[in-house]
Amino acid sequence: MLAAAAVCPCPPLLVPEVASGAAPELDAARAACTDALGVLAASRPDRLVVVGPADSAGPEVYPWGARGSFRGFGVDVDVYLGADSADGAGNGDAGGADLPHGLAVGAWLLGRTGWTDAPVDGIGVGEALSAERCAAVGRDIAARAGRTALLVLGDASACRTLKAPGYLDERAAPFDAEVGRALGAADVAALAALDVALARELKASGRAPWQVLAGAAEGTALAGTLLYEDAPYGVGYVAATWS
Repeated sequence: MLAAAAVCPCPPLLVPEVASGAAPELDAARAACTDALGVLAASRPDRLVVVGPADSAGPEVYPWGARGSFRGFGVDVDVYLGADSADGAGNGDAGGADLPHGLAVGAWLLGRTGWTDAPVDGIGVGEALSAERCAAVGRDIAARAGRTALLVLGDASACRTLKAPGYLDERAAPFDAEVGRALGAADVAALAALDVALARELKASGRAPWQVLAGAAEGTALAGTLLYEDAPYGVGYVAATWS
């Protein structure tokens, strides 16, 4: 059963070494993510599943201790999913593909807060995965025995300003406003109904992870709380909790 969920943005700029001199600009977002992880810990989960955007449609499963890196962003920072190192995963072998950057940010957030509350694994889902398939992935997660918590990573549109990665698109602000409202209200139906094509055009990496959350939360009575909503750099970032 789904006990709680935390929704966090996942730009590599959350990692101060990547952001460098601009790091203070996302201090509020980092604080909101820390608060969100605190809600997950308070739910006393038996396991934590980290869901984030991936390059392929997926779902792609990543084990406890899987490695991620920010070397592609010019900094010598490695992270391990739910562990301090590959050996710290407890199985001595975290082989396989490296974490996509969204899940790597999730691993960094967990490491930053010293997560030790439950074993961790990850699932990557990409923009090509249909809403129906995302919901099915979420239902499968929620059907696992015991109490499951979700850390759901993803960004809203990247088209909020002229200097945004996707340039200015007038559809971006209304899309992001509905995403923020739905995540803050734990509105499963609204998340499930997000337009896949529009999300792709607006470069919203969170669409598929959010629809996994919607599937996992079907039939629950979780209440939502919006912790953070802003669009620095022209990209929509949202942090929320469901508990």
